Amino acid sequence: MPYGSNYTFMVHLDAGDNKCIRAIYKPRDGERPLYDYPSGTLYKREHATFILSRALGWPKVPHTLVREGPYGIGSMQMYIDCDPDITYFSLIEENPDELAKFAVFDLVVNNGDRKAGHCLQDDAGDIWSIDHGLTFHPQFKLRTVMVEFWGKAIPDELTADLEELLAKLHSPTESLPFVLGELIDAREMHALMQRLEIVVNQGKLPVLDPYRNVPWPWV
Repeated sequence: MPYGSNYTFMVHLDAGDNKCIRAIYKPRDGERPLYDYPSGTLYKREHATFILSRALGWPKVPHTLVREGPYGIGSMQMYIDCDPDITYFSLIEENPDELAKFAVFDLVVNNGDRKAGHCLQDDAGDIWSIDHGLTFHPQFKLRTVMVEFWGKAIPDELTADLEELLAKLHSPTESLPFVLGELIDAREMHALMQRLEIVVNQGKLPVLDPYRNVPWPWV
């Protein structure tokens, strides 16, 4: 796949019965070293984001697993067939409620790279969130093009879901904290729970710095 800063491949997976599934494969050994994220961890963050989205119930993140591929271990994410010219900027006017989930989720996972092209719409009209390698940093790293939501109140139904997620992360009988603990470190897990508590207590998205908290390029 062209234009990515890390190695990214389209792969075809044998699903049996003469069926083939397309997926996006991001090998650990193709990750470009970053000064602020531990080397070789971005593929785990992709998987952790998928797990958290499933536990929360939103937003839609394509099925993402950790698997061995032709270039070693990495993330495998179900490919979403879409029109690449349709991005967040095309979708926001008619889908504000659905994209509000993306904005809140990005705050929770501390998404450092929410570009407009990371919001995809499939043929059925469903909107999907992709590219979650820069997540779960213990320091605040949120960068997003979703400036329309800055300072806006979080809907009550989303807050209720966040409270339920926080309870799961605190529970000694839930598997979620143990599964995430295999993918992100203790400091990152603690920071995740702190962010959840702050978001629930404040009930709104923060107003950020447009010079610091917006990624470039936008798409």
